[in-house]
Amino acid sequence: MKKFTNLLFKEIRELINKQLIFSLVFTLIIFYFIGQIARQEAKRAEGIRRIGVLDLDRSPLSRGLLDNLRLVRFKIDEFETGDKEEALRLARERNLAFLLVIPSGLSEGIERLETRELETYSFLRSFSMAEARYGEIFRVILDTANNYLSNEILKKKWPEISPENLKKPLKSRDFVIVRENRAEASASAIAGFMYAQSIFVPIILAMILIYSSQMVISAIAMEKQNKTLETLLTVPISRSSIVAAKMLAAGIVGLISTLIYLAGFRWYMRSFTGDIAEAASSITTVIKELGLSLTTAGSIILLFSLFLAILCALALATILGVLAEDYRSAQSLIMPLILLVMIPYILSIFTDLRTLSLPAKILIYAIPFSHPFMTTQNILFHNYMAIGAGIVYMLVVFIILVIIAARIFSTDRVLTMKLRWRRRQVVL
Repeated sequence: MKKFTNLLFKEIRELINKQLIFSLVFTLIIFYFIGQIARQEAKRAEGIRRIGVLDLDRSPLSRGLLDNLRLVRFKIDEFETGDKEEALRLARERNLAFLLVIPSGLSEGIERLETRELETYSFLRSFSMAEARYGEIFRVILDTANNYLSNEILKKKWPEISPENLKKPLKSRDFVIVRENRAEASASAIAGFMYAQSIFVPIILAMILIYSSQMVISAIAMEKQNKTLETLLTVPISRSSIVAAKMLAAGIVGLISTLIYLAGFRWYMRSFTGDIAEAASSITTVIKELGLSLTTAGSIILLFSLFLAILCALALATILGVLAEDYRSAQSLIMPLILLVMIPYILSIFTDLRTLSLPAKILIYAIPFSHPFMTTQNILFHNYMAIGAGIVYMLVVFIILVIIAARIFSTDRVLTMKLRWRRRQVVL
């Protein structure tokens, strides 16, 4: 056991180098810096928006429209000129991004129930996302104007009836049913909340699988290239212990690195979505009523499923690392494993894997990394048979891959096996 522990620490020390530490720290700084900038831009977009207005109608109706725009957080720079071109020049000089022109005769036309057109001018000074958000101003203005004007017309026609009751005579009470549980809530709100809660699971899994597997393949390839693998194989320790130490070391370092990456990614995402805990405060009760909270037992099942997927990836990476001729060729050997991880990862985000066609299901289920992506939903919907089948399948795949890796390391083929792409053959 002491020999294995020393070997494990030796593998971890080789993986954790100055370059790795620098890249992790640099990644955290970059994520934090970008997240802070994005958060500031988001707050600025949600704040008071400054626009220019040229009111050529000057009627109580147009003045009421401007008052409504102020209520929805628009700061209005109103131009006293009656010339449109002069207003455009003033808006450009004041560095405004938007100009609204209210035509003359607006009030008279609305009273006759005639359609009138508002003119809007957007000043594009770049093609950045921050600049593009001003395009939404027109939609807000148009919706505000239509709502205000329609309310004024309905008040004059039927003053005793609320305009909202006339425009929306039907209202709905939304209920969601999960298994035998029922709660009053919106299905889209529940689905959105659960998606936000579970989106980190496939991200964590994909990053751990790819990162850890790349470290295993690169480490074995470097040892073959530097001839240190031959020395390691002469150490009085079993070959299976060498394989296990490499897998465990890569898994530990990959897990630590992935958690650091996710911390930075969370800082970045919070600038757009806000803290999930804040969003959860208004919907937690409904989630509990529907039984969609992940229990301690469910968390243990999820972690065990993730652990098995990581073991399968590391076992496959060990075999691929043996096939690498040198460090450079090892970088290309990681591609098959990345594809096996990314296919279920992308599909799990955009679709329900259980609703795919039968051939697609067989293909997806044959990939051992697909099952952890579905584990969270299966736990919440009590599909324990699917969870058990996935765990058994990953365990069988892992055992088979470990047996293959152990047999390769038990012979001298571990030093001679090479995958040469030009000849398209494996040389033993």
